[in-house]
Formats: sequence, structure tokens, C-alpha cells
Amino acid sequence: MLRTRRLPPLPAALGLALGPGARAASAGRGRGWRRPEGCDTGVRVHNSLTGRKEPLVVARADAVSWYSCGPTVYDHAHLGHACSYVRFDIIRRLLTKVFGCSVVMVMGITDVDDKIIRRASEMDMSPAALARLYEEDFKQDMAALKVLPPTVSLRVTETVPQIISFIQGIMAHGHAYATARGNVYFDLRSRGDKYGKLIGVTPCPAAEAVDSDKRHAGDFALWKAAKPGEVSWASPWGPGRPGWHTECSTIASAMFGSQLDVHSGGIDLAFPHHENEIAQCEVFHQCGQWGNYFLHSGHLHVKGQEEKMSKSLKNCVTIKDFLRSFSPDVFRLFCLRSSYRSAIDYSDSTMQEASHVLRGLASFVEDARAYMQGQLAGGPVSEAELWDRLGSTQGIVRTVLADDFDTPRAVDAILDLVRLGNRQLRVAAEGPGGPRSPAVLGAIVTYVEQFFETMGLSLVSRQCVAGDGSVVALRSVVDELVRFRLKVRQFALDTQAATGDARQQQLRERQPLLDACDILRQDLAAHGISIKKWRSLHLGTAGPTDSTAEARRLRTSWPQAWPCHGSARPARTSH
Repeated sequence: MLRTRRLPPLPAALGLALGPGARAASAGRGRGWRRPEGCDTGVRVHNSLTGRKEPLVVARADAVSWYSCGPTVYDHAHLGHACSYVRFDIIRRLLTKVFGCSVVMVMGITDVDDKIIRRASEMDMSPAALARLYEEDFKQDMAALKVLPPTVSLRVTETVPQIISFIQGIMAHGHAYATARGNVYFDLRSRGDKYGKLIGVTPCPAAEAVDSDKRHAGDFALWKAAKPGEVSWASPWGPGRPGWHTECSTIASAMFGSQLDVHSGGIDLAFPHHENEIAQCEVFHQCGQWGNYFLHSGHLHVKGQEEKMSKSLKNCVTIKDFLRSFSPDVFRLFCLRSSYRSAIDYSDSTMQEASHVLRGLASFVEDARAYMQGQLAGGPVSEAELWDRLGSTQGIVRTVLADDFDTPRAVDAILDLVRLGNRQLRVAAEGPGGPRSPAVLGAIVTYVEQFFETMGLSLVSRQCVAGDGSVVALRSVVDELVRFRLKVRQFALDTQAATGDARQQQLRERQPLLDACDILRQDLAAHGISIKKWRSLHLGTAGPTDSTAEARRLRTSWPQAWPCHGSARPARTSH
């Protein structure tokens, strides 16, 4: 069973120390939030600004404004990053395909930063070259995970003039100050008790260095004066570069102005990053509520560890390393089976479990299609029960997805439907022949496939690399091997010509052949290739009839996790 961790209140989740110096924000968290005017999407979301579920109301359903914090590109992305981006990709797909919205997503990419400068120095390359290298690496990882690209992505280094203008606007309203050293800071005290909309309080500031030129310990940098040898841009305050919190505020404001529908990111970004974004944007735009909904995803933990997966803790698994062992669909199903807000444990066993569920879903689709095509023996299924379950499942799924995108409950409802379908197929295969019921199975298969396609996941086996002749040849070899095994098994079982003691003697002599066939089936299963046994339709050909218990129709099912980077995929083997 997938293990998740209950998300504590936001300050506790962020590990904030709320000591004697902490003070309450205006009227407490959530009380100053105003429900926006516009189009009600029909979804209730957990809004970090209020700490509760609110109706998701957007300015325009045909252009939902969504800002996503992007990566700081100084190293390979890891599964902690992947978990957040895949979870929000699922929500974006649901808003678009289920709730009829068109999302305009903007992502900022931090391509100049202390970590980038430090890493570039270690690798003896320019910060710009390092950032481009890992930005492209990040985009390739997201594509491999089937995360939809943002509508627009903007680099910090390409928006420096806008950032400078943004800082000047904040200063003009009296909420920032420049120092003699060329730094510019946001004056936190100028916000009074309006600061702290996300966490409800203003935490005790960390101790500052003795030589700090801030007025107050809690003030944060809007512009950083350049150090010797660092990359820098000219500004009214001297050469320097943007502060981290200012980058996202400027990019989001440049694209969406003074009102933003949705802002997303990992829970660790809520404070101070998102809190500082809110402070800057509301001052710059002179508005009481800049972002209407803040959505935060839970951390990915390495199982058995309390800390989140992160580069600084050296406990991370890169996306590329993960994809050498598992498919992107496995990871996506892993994410679907937990709330996007919950912390979740990662381990090989949880990935194996997701892989097993995915193979089971793909197997049901194959089996149901085989039944509809008349490839499996048997009679009708209980149509009324299946139609009733399909209808109720569709209603449940729609309802739970509208409840803060509750994908775990939606997936559970789908799995219950599939289990019922599997039970009905087994009953049909074991019963006498008769009229078939293909329509209801077809409707279930269509619905199940469409559900997972909406989530960005495919149940169609990806079994080969396009243009890779060696894999195609391997498939042909396995097909021939399965055919040979079937012939050997049929020969070992065909003792009808003998009678009495002679027949028993033949069965004893041929038992090693049957044992060898079973061993081969087990060996292939170890490589993810299963040979399934189904009762065969007797079409008047030579060989055992359909009434013989051992007469089975053998079908091979290839492993779901085989990589495929193109559209070519082999047909399902049926032997």
C-alpha cells in the first residue's frame, strides 16, 4: 500500500521557528482573502492562502492565468523535482480536459544564481554555458516524464531590464531602499501586519552577518551588488544581479499584470519565496490581493528518512537514473495514487507496486479486447451489473476530481471497476459457450483508457524503440519460441490414440516435456513476458477440443516498461 505522510499546518511543514519575536499577520491567515469574481470552474481546491478548500473561480475559463516556479538550472533534476512537476501537470490536464478550462501557464527559469556561479567555477565554464546546459537537460527530463511544456518560459537573464523597472516601482512606493554598497532590499517593516498571508505570522528573522547592510534582519534582497569576477548587469544602483524573490514576481507581473489566478510550487517555496512574492507584487500593483490561489505540493521522501529528497542532503535519485529502471508511466501512476498535497515515500518497492498495477491495467484491456474479438471462449458476462458499475464509477470519478483533484480516490474507483471486469471475464471463460456481450466491455475499456490518457498515462504497451531492428528481431525470436513451446505442449498432451496402461505410460514419458514448458513460461515471466492460458474456441482443426481441460489458448503479454521513443509498436502476440 502506498505510504503518504499527512501534511501538517504550513508553518510546521516549513520548519519555521515562531519564537517570541514572531508576530501575527493582519486578521490571521485567510481572513483577508476575497473570493474573486469570474467563472466558477466547479472545482474546490485547497488554497494555501486560507488553509481550506475554496471554490476555484478564475477570471476567464478560456485563459486561466497560472504561474509556476521553474528550476534553478545548475545540476540534473531529481525525482523530488519530478514529483512536483508531474503532480501539477496532472492538475493542469484535469482543468483542461475534464473541467473545460484553457490554461496559460508561465514558468520562470532561474539561470543566474549563487549556486550556478559556484558550480560554473568548479566546472571551469561560464555561468551562462552551465545554465544553458542544465536548462536543456531539465526540458529533456520533463519531456521524458510527459510533462506538458509551459505556454511561455522566461529566463531571468532575459528579463533584467523589466526586473530593474519592477524594483524601481517598489522603491517609488516607499517599500524598498538602496544601500551604499549597491544592494537594494525590501523593507519588511513597511508592510506592517500585511506580511505573512501564507503562514499567518511573521517568523523570527535569522541572525544576520555582522557586516550586513540591511536596516532590519528580515529585509530581503531585490538587487545584489556584484562581487569581483561575478556576472553582473548595469543598474541605477551599480553593477549587480536580481534577487531570487524578485525574479518570479517580475515575470508573473509582466505576463499577467495585477491579478493572477493560480500560483504553484513545492511546499518548501511557500516561505519565504512565495510570501515575499506576494509582498512585492501587492506593493508594486497597489492591490490588496495579487494571487488568488496558491497550490503547494508535498515533498518526496526517501523511504525511512524524515528529510525530503534534495541535492544538499545527497539523497536524491536523478530523473535519468530512475528512467533506466522504470517507465515514466510508472512514476505518473505513483504520483496519481497520492494527493498532490501529501508528502510521499519513495522506494524501489513502491515503484514495483505501481509497475504491477500498471501491468494489471494493461492486461485487463488486452483480455477484454480478446473477449470482444471472440478470441476467448465463454459466454456472456453480467451486462446489467457492469453497466451499472460503469455509470456509478463515472459519477464517482467526476465528483472526487472536483474535490481538490482527489486522484487517489479516482484511481481506486477505476481499479474497482477493472477488478469487477476481470471477475466477469473469468466467469465467462469458465462457463459454457453462448452469446457474447462485447458492448459493455468495449465501453469500460474506452472509459479506462480515456481516464488514464487524460492523466497523461498510456495503457498501450510500449515495447520497442522505433527503428531498432534488434528489438524487432528479438520479438520475432520470442514469438517463435512461444509457438515451439505450444507445439511441444500439445504433443505431450495428445495421448488420445493410446488407451489404458499405454496411455498412462505415454503421459509419464512425456511429463518432462510438460515440466520443461512450465519452466520456460516461468523464465519468460521473470523477464516480464507472461504467457496467459485461456480456454480455446474449437474451430474444427486438428488437436484437442475445447472440452479438454488442458487445451488452452496461449497469449504472450510483453512488459509495460520496455522503452519506446517513437510511434512504432508491435501487435499483441496471441498464441
